[in-house]
Amino acid sequence: MEPARWLAIAALCASGAVTPGPSLAVVVRNTVAGGRSRGMATGLGHGIGVGLYAFGAVAGFSALVTTVPGLRRALALAGGLFLVYLGVRSLMASGGGGEEEVQGRGFREGFLTAFLNPKIAVFFLALLGSFVPDGSTLGTRAGIAALAMVIDASWYVFAAAALVGVGGDRWLAERGRVVEVLTGVLLVVVGIAVVVT
Repeated sequence: MEPARWLAIAALCASGAVTPGPSLAVVVRNTVAGGRSRGMATGLGHGIGVGLYAFGAVAGFSALVTTVPGLRRALALAGGLFLVYLGVRSLMASGGGGEEEVQGRGFREGFLTAFLNPKIAVFFLALLGSFVPDGSTLGTRAGIAALAMVIDASWYVFAAAALVGVGGDRWLAERGRVVEVLTGVLLVVVGIAVVVT
C-alpha cells in the first residue's frame, strides 16, 4: 500500500482520537482520581478497544454491527449504561483501592468505554474500511488496525501524562469534589442520551 494512503489512514485515526467526548472525560477523571498510572492505563485500554474495532473494520467483521438486527442497539444500551454507571460512581466518589487495582480499573474502564461505543464501530466501518484496497493482505489489514490502536492509545496516554506534567491533575484534585460531580453529571447525561437515541 502506498505511503499516501497510510498517511490518510493515520490522519483519519488521529482526528477520531483527538475529538473530545466521553473517552477523554474518563481518562481525565481516572488521571485525577488515580494519578498518571491510572490515566495511562485507561488510555491503553481505550486503544486496545479501538484496535479491536479497527481490526473488525478492515477484516469486514464490523459490518455485523449494522447488519445483525439489534446488535447496534444492544451495544448502544450497554455503552450508555456503562457511562451512567461510571457517572454515578464519580458522583459517589468512592475512590480507594491498591495501585494494581487502580491501574486495572483504569484499563478496564478505558477498554469498555471504547468497546461498548457503537459510534466507534460505525466510524471504523464507514470510514476505515473504505481506505483498505481490495485484495490487501492480512498483514496490511493487521497493520492498519495496529496503526489505529497505537494512535488512539498514544493520544490518551499522552493526554494523561500531559495533564500530570503541567500540574493539571493537582489543580483538578484540589477541586476534586467539583471535578467528580461535573464529570459524573457529564457521563450520566451522555450515557442517558446514548440509551434513549
